[in-house]
Amino acid sequence: MTVSNNTPVSGRFLTLEGGEGVGKSTNIQFITQLLKKQGIDCLVTREPGGTELAEKIRELLLSDHSEPVGELTELLLVFAARAQHLQQKIKPALAAGKWVLCDRFTDATFAYQGAGRGLNRDVIAALEALVQGELRPDLTVLLDIDPAIGLARAGQCGTPDRFEKEKLTFFERVRKGYQERADAEPGRFLVIDASAPLSEVQEEIERRLLLSLNLSDQP
Repeated sequence: MTVSNNTPVSGRFLTLEGGEGVGKSTNIQFITQLLKKQGIDCLVTREPGGTELAEKIRELLLSDHSEPVGELTELLLVFAARAQHLQQKIKPALAAGKWVLCDRFTDATFAYQGAGRGLNRDVIAALEALVQGELRPDLTVLLDIDPAIGLARAGQCGTPDRFEKEKLTFFERVRKGYQERADAEPGRFLVIDASAPLSEVQEEIERRLLLSLNLSDQP
């Protein structure tokens, strides 16, 4: 991996992806503890958000407004938050040799704004190159679930945000977008069936994650 100016780093950049109700919050805690058992104390963060300014942009993205949020406006806000997040938190951590575990990253943008909203993938890729340079995740865990099941789960977790109020067809497109990303980069993605019982999901995450990272399952 390189962060900037082609400088190699020893840190690893891991991301966790998935649609609504897949259990990202629970499983990112599980992965964090799993890595700690291996002696890896990683920086855990999220997108959109991760810094004070980026969290304010997150609020804009998730909240309802008196006027419609344009699709391009939404995309640019996502990348504005990401640019701040990368500059202030992710890149410095990686450059210092730390591991970073991020709840969603640019794969989510291709899934939600690309497949979900129907925005041109080339435009997203151009912004990706502008904001990230050569930086890409080393490994991505994708929690996959039927959107109808995921939305039913998410509906039990409080008031829905602006995205969670979208129709089922939107989330079906999002899931397809994620699947296309995983199919295109099978070496980076670990696709996990999130509809299974939590214990089975976490057993699968542990087995495949440790194998992919060449880590022992012993402390």
